[in-house]
Amino acid sequence: MHAFTNFLFVPGNRPERYAKALASRADLVCIDLEDSVPDDEKEQARDTALQAIAAHKEGRIALRINGMRTAAGLSDVLAVARSAKPAFLFVPMVECATEIEIIREVIGDETGIIPLVESVRGLRAADSIAQSPGVAALMFGGGDFAGELGVELAWEPLLHARSEIVMASASAKIRAIDVPYIDIENDAGLAEECARAKMLGFHAKAAIHPRQIETIYSSMRPSAAELAEARDAIAAFDSGGGTAIRFRGKMLEAPLILRYRQLLSLGETHHA
Repeated sequence: MHAFTNFLFVPGNRPERYAKALASRADLVCIDLEDSVPDDEKEQARDTALQAIAAHKEGRIALRINGMRTAAGLSDVLAVARSAKPAFLFVPMVECATEIEIIREVIGDETGIIPLVESVRGLRAADSIAQSPGVAALMFGGGDFAGELGVELAWEPLLHARSEIVMASASAKIRAIDVPYIDIENDAGLAEECARAKMLGFHAKAAIHPRQIETIYSSMRPSAAELAEARDAIAAFDSGGGTAIRFRGKMLEAPLILRYRQLLSLGETHHA
């Protein structure tokens, strides 16, 4: 399973959009069976999505199922178990690790599971959810979270929740994914939020429109300058015998080297 810094949601009931999404620079395309699909179209959307996953061999298609507390979500899991597996399975409204354990028992371990933490209850269980076997990343579902709190889907009111997601992900040594930016026409606002998310410790950000991909791609992935600095720092640290040294006027120690190695790892996993 490959690392990614961005992915694009596409409605499961709009199969004509699948190819366009895959033709974009999105690292990953996530076919959505949840919020974007009306109840009376969920079964057809599920079948169409699973057919697309079976036909696609590059491993760039993920699937967001319905929540595990719904009949549609249980049907989704059973259908996935009988079908070709997506690269990742996004699971909405996760509030306890048991939900992840059930999914993994049913579908096996071929697919990375990405729980969405979208409620206060889910946030309080984020550590155990993130550390569940099979979990590849943790995503912040800010829309529902903001609705529960009765606040705007904006940076300041959700900063604490975002920080908790990043810390739970870091503790479990998995990647953290930030909520989509909903102001589709505001490229500058998207770039600013990407920069903040990256600084906070998020590794990826979701997109809801193809025009957002380029900004997220260029903002979230390590820059050429960051990668060059990481290589130089690691080389200097190794040459110094792996102990604290002075590097470009700053003290360079093992914890900083860990971050530099993570940057290189992320930079080397992306297509150009």
